[in-house]
Amino acid sequence: MDKIQQCILIDGQQKKIEDVVAVARDGAKVIVIEEVQENINRCRMLVEQFVKEERVIYGITTGLGELCKVSVPPEKLSELSRNIIMSHACGMGTPLPHDQVRAIMFSAVLNFSHGHSGVRFETVETLVNMLNLGVVPYVPGQGSVGYLTHMAHISLVMIGMGQAYYNGELYSGKEAMERAGIETLTLGAKEGLSLVNGTVCMTGIGALVVYDAMQLAKWVDIAGAMSFEALKGTRYAFDKRINEVRPYKGQIQVAENLLRLIDGSEIAEKYKDYRVQDALSLRAMPQVHGASRDKIDHALEVILIELNAATDNPLIFETEGGGVSLSSCNAHGEPLAQTMDLLAIAVSELGNISERRIDRLVNPHVSELPAFLVENSGLNTGFMIPQYVASSLVAENKVLSHPISVDSIPMSAYQEDHVSMGTPAALKAYQVIRNVQKVVSIELLTAAQALEFHRPLRFGAGTSLVYQLIREQIPKWTEDRVFYPDLETINREVEENNWINTVEEKIGAI
Repeated sequence: MDKIQQCILIDGQQKKIEDVVAVARDGAKVIVIEEVQENINRCRMLVEQFVKEERVIYGITTGLGELCKVSVPPEKLSELSRNIIMSHACGMGTPLPHDQVRAIMFSAVLNFSHGHSGVRFETVETLVNMLNLGVVPYVPGQGSVGYLTHMAHISLVMIGMGQAYYNGELYSGKEAMERAGIETLTLGAKEGLSLVNGTVCMTGIGALVVYDAMQLAKWVDIAGAMSFEALKGTRYAFDKRINEVRPYKGQIQVAENLLRLIDGSEIAEKYKDYRVQDALSLRAMPQVHGASRDKIDHALEVILIELNAATDNPLIFETEGGGVSLSSCNAHGEPLAQTMDLLAIAVSELGNISERRIDRLVNPHVSELPAFLVENSGLNTGFMIPQYVASSLVAENKVLSHPISVDSIPMSAYQEDHVSMGTPAALKAYQVIRNVQKVVSIELLTAAQALEFHRPLRFGAGTSLVYQLIREQIPKWTEDRVFYPDLETINREVEENNWINTVEEKIGAI
């Protein structure tokens, strides 16, 4: 099926991380079924009843944060919602990529679909229409402590303000909506708070981060297998018996992946008894890659819970007496904040070990290959400097992997005296992944060049396929040439993951 024809039903069923990717990156259409619409409208009726009864309820008939002590008259509640959006839209810096903005919007739709937020279906429908018709708000990337600013910039467009992209062009929010044929909103009671609340920003971004980390873990195994062959690795380190006495799921999976990737390799067979023991960057791939995989699996569990949760504040529930609004803190992002910090560390480690293999490939003191993988070295520098680039990237990741969730700065006159920093944690993890994708791209290209010196020996079932895919786009190096176009080409393939599917079709899931 053509990706653009995909439809994601909001039907009360659990949504998967692939659904977020389909909407955020592949243009899948979002459809909210009638039963969910009814649940949303039923909850909205409770909000309107609270207002009619003039109940004092946080965020519905009062101000926000420390201003929860200030009551707002019914005729001013629409103005309050509008003011919340305008005052909270104070992000700064480079705008978020379109896929992150769309992921946030989709997460907001899922959050509201539970029917506990009290927004009108008309408001949810506006978000859905923006997704389906390609209106992407301009959202400055910096300024969130976990919620508020990113959704405020998205919400500005919903009320005809701010800026948004449509068909690749940046317009005022009002014009973008007009060009797409979407009516802007006049917000009602509580809607301003609901739109900027919850964990939808860190959840949307985090879902893309986890998906990319899952794919990256596969790439690291592939690149590691190619380096293993090129460096005459001793495959006994991947023996099944080793994993049986230390049965981590990730370790078992990686060892199996490596053996399938190098299956049939004449290089691996020839050198299986060549050394008593390999360097750790080769020998410990199941343990290191596997540990990172286990942390990525944990992150997936957390994201799936969050993606299918109601995280507004307050949350509204039906009761025999007509309904209740409960002010609590499902909007606090601590589960995701800690998870994104841990994920950044796990992915950073994948980059660290990959860079160590790159160094071994180009280093004539340990590689048993021509210096820097070029025959006429001296006149030619070969693959010397890409290892510098990888070193720079992993050094940057060591800073980015410092946890941000351990910090909290009191806000709103101490009413919000502990915040998660979950959204910047997700953005930080996103940057770590982008850096490691580049490192692994360098390893793939370097390992392919190193394998040239083992021909005509046959490569493994998986490694030979990836080698062939690389050579279809990037010729081997016989002398120095401008390097960066080759790096951009291989990095694009790593980011798009198309080759992963090709490899898995041949050797099974990795």
